[in-house]
Amino acid sequence: MSSNRSKINVPEARAAMDKFKMEAAREVGVNLTNGYNGELTSRQAGSIGGQMVKKMIESYENNLK
Repeated sequence: MSSNRSKINVPEARAAMDKFKMEAAREVGVNLTNGYNGELTSRQAGSIGGQMVKKMIESYENNLK
């Protein structure tokens, strides 16, 4: 059984997620390009993901107010 956890179920969301990822990368100082970014270190990729989660939590908390 194969599972792809990063699959986006709503095709229109892909562009928004890509834009969000690029913004997060810029904020943490990682040079991210469209397409394959195999030259990134695990640390850089983790920094981008961590920044994305941080921004999502901040957005959620702001919407609660």
